[in-house]
Amino acid sequence: MSHYKAFDHQHLGEINQSVNQLQANFTNELIFVPNRGDFTRGIFATLYTTVEESLEDIVAKYETFYAKQPFVTITTTSINMKQVVQTNKCIISLLKKGNRLLITSIIDNLTKGASGQAIQNMNLMFGLDETTGLHLKPSGF
Repeated sequence: MSHYKAFDHQHLGEINQSVNQLQANFTNELIFVPNRGDFTRGIFATLYTTVEESLEDIVAKYETFYAKQPFVTITTTSINMKQVVQTNKCIISLLKKGNRLLITSIIDNLTKGASGQAIQNMNLMFGLDETTGLHLKPSGF
């Protein structure tokens, strides 16, 4: 495995913009480190920042924000790429030590990042339940 464009990734600007739209008073530095490895599917992204809030408060905010997103799971445990490969899932892990917050997320970039997301969007456009055809089981288990 290796990191990819640590500190200068092209999506860091979009991440900061989204965070500022959702929480205008957030001024802490975000460090975004996407990881790549010798695997054909999946993206494992890592983001660090400092916060004073408790982990419980942070988890509650994430759960509220993603409450209506059927494929997003919030956890406070370590995550593994096998949990999402060949699924439309996104798993976000939140861990905190002192005032440092570690946010990791995993998706299958060929399903959630491409074809599965397209099906989910099509379902919404045609008035179908957005999960139609997307209840896929990870292949790693």
